[in-house]
Amino acid sequence: MRNLLRKPLAWMVLAECAVVATLVMVAWHLVASQPVFEVPLPTPANSTPGEDTSAGPASAVVAARRTPTPKPVPGLNLDANFWRLRLGELNHGEAALEALEWRLVRSAMEAAHRYVESVVLPSIKRAERRT
Repeated sequence: MRNLLRKPLAWMVLAECAVVATLVMVAWHLVASQPVFEVPLPTPANSTPGEDTSAGPASAVVAARRTPTPKPVPGLNLDANFWRLRLGELNHGEAALEALEWRLVRSAMEAAHRYVESVVLPSIKRAERRT
């Protein structure tokens, strides 16, 4: 056990564990200290607290037709067409980026293959002929 504590690798591992534990505690503290923002649900303007809304399904349908639809919270767009358009733009941009990355990787692979075929293999063949 004493030999283990005398080696610097053991101390480096312990120090690394202490650093990781400290970072985890700091991250946990930051996440736990964030305030929770609750979005208040909109209530219909024409319903009063003392009003009985349990008259039946027919009156609920009529009341639902009379009440205006609640507007979304400012800054939050809930329209499906809006999100479909935005996600389509995002997917188009992502596909273009992936195509560019693939072209770069493919050209690098071809360059490496050409280098191996034209430089490395001929030099290996020449070295083998000499011996």
